[in-house]
Amino acid sequence: MAWIRARGAPLRAALQLLAECAPQGPAYSIFRGPSYGTAFQLLQTVGWASQAAPAAETQAGPAASASVDPTVDPTRGFVRGGYSVSHFPPARIRNFSIIAHVDHGKSTLADRLLEATGAIAAGGQAQFLDKLQVERERGITVKAQTVSLVYRHKDGADYLLNLIDTPGHVDFSYEVSRSLAACQGALLLVDASQGVQAQTVANFFLAFEQDLAIVPVLNKCDMHSAEPDRVAQQLMDAFDIEPAECLRVSAKTGLGLSSVLPTVVERMPPPRGAPSGDLRMLLFDAYHDEYRGVVCLVEVLDGRVQRGDRITAASTGTNYEVSEVGLLAPDPHPTGELLTGQVGYMLVGMKDTRSARVGDTWHHYRKPVPPLPGFKPAKSMVFAGIFPLSAAGFEQLQAAMERLTLNDASVTVRRENSNALGAGFRCGFLGLLHMDVFRQRLEQEHGASVIVTAPTVPCRVVLPGGEERELQNPAEFPTNTKIAAVWEPTVAATIVTPNDYVGAIMQLCQDRRGEMEEHAVLGAGRTLLKYHLPLAELGGDFYDELKSISSGYASFDYEEAEYRAADLQRLDILINGEAVDALARIVHRDKAQAVGRRLCTKLRELMDRQQFEVVLQAQAGGRIVARETLKAYRKNVLAKCYGGDVSRKRKLLEKQKEGKKRMRRLGSVDVPQEVFHELMKAGNKS
Repeated sequence: MAWIRARGAPLRAALQLLAECAPQGPAYSIFRGPSYGTAFQLLQTVGWASQAAPAAETQAGPAASASVDPTVDPTRGFVRGGYSVSHFPPARIRNFSIIAHVDHGKSTLADRLLEATGAIAAGGQAQFLDKLQVERERGITVKAQTVSLVYRHKDGADYLLNLIDTPGHVDFSYEVSRSLAACQGALLLVDASQGVQAQTVANFFLAFEQDLAIVPVLNKCDMHSAEPDRVAQQLMDAFDIEPAECLRVSAKTGLGLSSVLPTVVERMPPPRGAPSGDLRMLLFDAYHDEYRGVVCLVEVLDGRVQRGDRITAASTGTNYEVSEVGLLAPDPHPTGELLTGQVGYMLVGMKDTRSARVGDTWHHYRKPVPPLPGFKPAKSMVFAGIFPLSAAGFEQLQAAMERLTLNDASVTVRRENSNALGAGFRCGFLGLLHMDVFRQRLEQEHGASVIVTAPTVPCRVVLPGGEERELQNPAEFPTNTKIAAVWEPTVAATIVTPNDYVGAIMQLCQDRRGEMEEHAVLGAGRTLLKYHLPLAELGGDFYDELKSISSGYASFDYEEAEYRAADLQRLDILINGEAVDALARIVHRDKAQAVGRRLCTKLRELMDRQQFEVVLQAQAGGRIVARETLKAYRKNVLAKCYGGDVSRKRKLLEKQKEGKKRMRRLGSVDVPQEVFHELMKAGNKS
């Protein structure tokens, strides 16, 4: 207590009493906690404390006074370093995520952070957190991953940093929002050469709405084409982020990475929770393990959860018993318990991921707590039929679908039979990317050869009596019934492009029935466009056309918007007068003729010629809008005629003609499966 100057005997006696209350530390240690720094400043103001407080105690935050435990080693990670969850009170926990546009280096930065904290060995597997083959090939994150890192700050305290790696695409925006709800901060990663792009904008506002502390990081600063000053100014123009706040790093070479983790500790707040309160947990993701069942990823918001506890899911009321609980560091490591603010995994004997509703609140059995806001069940936005290439492959496809849906509960599946394609499934997906990823995983991970029908969006049909139907299959669209109105889902699209391509992109959006909402200049030759577009128009080749007309420089993102009235009708493809249900689609009335003509032309190119003439027609609104004719093979019946009367030749030609008519009436046309596969690639472009 030599550094405290007491004034007067009563004050000396009071300070002596305080010292006796806390003999193990300095007298001012009673001010430790969230407000001790303010209390100490008051002591200095009145002259009761000198300016020479111990250095370790002057650091901001309650963890500043933590003593170093000689039995642990932060350079070896959580498990090998000898840590337990009790080493980390809420004040020494940081839960954060990395958000970025596709291919801005998110997985590479995550690898460097894992290596810097000893979680994995340096020079090991690249993109460690991207477990799926489709994630590595496409450079995207499909399933959320979490990993717990240990970092010793310059104040001598050890911090538990929970990195939650979230999907970046809008198809998984609900999962992203629930994952971000488990975070208190986010690293906004931006490519120093490409600058602000569409998903950068979308992800920033998603984190901003969650009230997260955002740390901007400019990546790839080692490249010759990098322009960090220009990109920092873009962040200033778009999000009001000061250029001085941006960290400049290169995840590939390690340039500037030493500043990332200290900034996470200093700028991001610790989790807010009540360690002594009733248990309240957020379930932010789940995946299926072949040997252990469903693994649930959770954050403990209040209280603590231990092995053997009985817990209840708030949304369903189902009760479970915790058989294992621990951290992912990065491999599952049982700890026996999770404390307030910590992020980890749980095994509760769950068999199906459909029971693990992302965003749900869990609590102790018969101790209900207020559920977390924002929970909603997954909603399918795009539907498509999935059929095997041959009827013999149905059982293999069914087994593959069952295994894959164990890990992806957001896919809705029901049996469907098609006259053209046989037995299959009608599946609902979160978006077009989700559908494409699901198809790719079916083929890569389960060896299934499939045909995916043209994606359709659900539309609402209102009949004159007021009855409303939601249709998921174009074949269900009423054709001989009066319809009062048709409503289709729309999206709010964001496009960031260089100024040179603005005119062409605006024309593309107008051709797709888009309505402009905003046109803003981001500075440095880039423009932000916001459009209201029908979701159905994004199928097919919209993204390819956008990249083509912008030479690959434009970026695109969208989010769900409301339903709007539209003049839609069903388009059927007829082969010799018979409708092929697998080729039906719902199109806008103005585009029915163009789409029908293109499909008929494509079908004529792909189909094999028959011994009789085949008529290909497109029908919309009860009338034929396009027609193509597939000419028959013809034998030259006049080859044996050399001279003679013309009536002989005419007789042979008439006989052949009658035979062709009879063959057409009795014959059937088999459409090869490859034809369906090629036709599904045709979009709805004008």
